[in-house]
Amino acid sequence: MSAELTNHIWQSTIFAIVTGLLTLAFRENRAQVRYWLWFSASLKFMLPFALLVSLGSRLEWVPPIRKIAAAPAVSFTLVQMSQPFAGAVALSPPTPRSLDWVAIAVFSVWICGFAAIALIRFQGWRRIRSAVRSSTPIDVLGAMQVRSSPGLLEPGVVGLLHPILLLPADISGRLTPRQLAAVLAHELCHVRRRDNLTSAIHMIVEALFWFHPLVWWIGARLVEERERACDEAVLSLGNEPRDYVEGILNVCKSYLESPLFCVPGVTGSNLKKRIQAILTGRIARDLTFAKKVALAVAGIAAVAAPIVVGSAATPRFEAASIQACDAFRKGTFPMYSPGRLLHSQCTTVQRLIEQAYGLFANSHWNPGSSLMVTGGPAWTTSALYRIDAKAASPQSRATMNGPMLQALLEDRFRLKLHRETREVPVYALTVGNAGAKLQPFQGSCTPRDFDKPPSLADCGTAQGYGNRFHMKAATIADLCTGLSVLLNRQVMDETGITGRFNMRLDLSAEDPGLLNRPRSLPAVSDPTASAPPPVLFSAAKTAMEKLGLNLEPSKGPVEFLVIDHVERPSGN
Repeated sequence: MSAELTNHIWQSTIFAIVTGLLTLAFRENRAQVRYWLWFSASLKFMLPFALLVSLGSRLEWVPPIRKIAAAPAVSFTLVQMSQPFAGAVALSPPTPRSLDWVAIAVFSVWICGFAAIALIRFQGWRRIRSAVRSSTPIDVLGAMQVRSSPGLLEPGVVGLLHPILLLPADISGRLTPRQLAAVLAHELCHVRRRDNLTSAIHMIVEALFWFHPLVWWIGARLVEERERACDEAVLSLGNEPRDYVEGILNVCKSYLESPLFCVPGVTGSNLKKRIQAILTGRIARDLTFAKKVALAVAGIAAVAAPIVVGSAATPRFEAASIQACDAFRKGTFPMYSPGRLLHSQCTTVQRLIEQAYGLFANSHWNPGSSLMVTGGPAWTTSALYRIDAKAASPQSRATMNGPMLQALLEDRFRLKLHRETREVPVYALTVGNAGAKLQPFQGSCTPRDFDKPPSLADCGTAQGYGNRFHMKAATIADLCTGLSVLLNRQVMDETGITGRFNMRLDLSAEDPGLLNRPRSLPAVSDPTASAPPPVLFSAAKTAMEKLGLNLEPSKGPVEFLVIDHVERPSGN
C-alpha cells in the first residue's frame, strides 16, 4: 500500500510540474485557461494513474485468442472429478509480519494534520453558516438569489449546487452604484464558472495531502487565476477599470476576507498585481487554433495513455523454473491468499493451456471451463512438467494462472494457438417426460472468490462423498460444466430451466469405484478422440434421470483452441 501511495504522490508531483511549465506557454492568454490547467493538476492528486491502468486492464482490447467465453461458475469439487488436473496451483501463504511501528507513526502524524485542517475549515464554515442564517433575502439581481448579511464579511458566493450571493447589509452606502455594479459582476462570474465547486474539490485535496507543499502552491495559483479570470470578465462587460478598482479597494477597507477558499469574494489573490493588470487595460489573447489542438491532445493523452498502457500490458513472472516429471505426482491442495508465487503440480502442457486460456482466462476464474484443446505433438498430452514461478509484485490467483501463465507458455514453450468452432459429438441435457425434479435453493449465496478459501455460502458449491455429490445453489449451467469435465465432452443445456437448485448426484450406480479409476489423458481436451467409458456415461445418465432430466448423445458447435506450434520448454 505504501509503495502505491508513494508512486501516486511522485506521479502527481511530476504532473503538476509539467502543468506549471505548460501554463508558461499560455501566460499571454486568458486566465481561465491557466486556471483549468492548474485545476487538472489538483484533480491528478485525486486520480491515481494506477486506477486508469487498472481500468485499461479490464478492457478486452486483446487478440481473439484471449477472448474465450467464460463458462458459468461451478464448484471446485466438481472440476476436480477428472484427475490428473492442473488446477491445483498453489500460492504461498503470506509470511507473518511484525507490526510496522514506522507506518503507524506516519499514519498518526497524517491523521493529526488532516484533523487540524478539517477543524480549521469547519470553523470557517461555521462563520459562513452563521452569516447566512442571520441574512435576509433582497431583490437585487432578479433570478440570482441574493441575501443581505449584517456581518462584516466581504461579498461572496455561498453554496455548491445552488449558490447564493451574500452581501454586507451596508454595502450600498460604502460603494457608488458603478463600483457596486462592477463588484456584483465579479461575483456573478464566480457563479457562472462554478468556482465554489472546483474550490471545494481542491480543499479536499489540501486536507488529504496537507504535507505536500506543491498542493498549497497549486491552491494559491487557483485563487490567483480565478480572480484574474473574473477581472477579465468584468472588464469585457464594459465596466470602467477605475470604478472597478475603487470598488475592490473600498471592499478591502470595510470588510473581512472570506475565511473559506470555496466562498470566493472579490479581494482574493495579490491585489497589487490585480490592480495593475486592471488599470493597464491589457486584453488577454484568445487561444489560437494550434493551442486549442495542443491542449485537447494533451488532455486526451493524459487520460488515455494510462488506460492504453493498462489494456496492453500483461504482467509477467520475473523468474520461472520448469522441470520435467518422470511420473505423475499429485500436488498439494491450493492456497487461496493472493501472493507472488505460483507452484503447479506435475501436469501436461495441454492441461496448462486449459488452465491459462480457459479456467483463468482474462484474469477471471472460470471453473469448469468447457474450453477444448486439440492439435500439437503427442508429448503435449503425455509429458509432465512442474512450474515454479515468481511475480515481481503481488497478483491475484486468476491473473497468475491466466494471463501470466499464458505469457509464460508463449515464451518458454514457444506456444502459438488459434481458435475455431467445430461441429462435434456432444451431450444434450433436456427435461424428462415427467418433468424436472429439482429442489429450489432457498436463501442467498455469494459469487465464488477464488483468492479466498471456499465457503458454503458460495454459489454453486459442492461436497463429494466417494461417488456422491451434493451441489448447493447451483444452476443447470453449473451442472452442465461439471458433467462436461466428467464425461470428456461438452454437455449442452437444452432444458430452458433458470434459477438455482440443490441437487444430489449419485454416480455409483454400477461401479462403486467409478470416479477413483485412473483414466488416460486427456480427460476433457478432445471429444472427437474417444467416447467416455460406457459405465461412466450410464452412471451420469442414471443420475440425471433421478433429477427428471435426460442426457443423450447429440452434435453441436464447440469452440476449440488448436495448437499451431509448441516446443519443449527452454532451459531455466
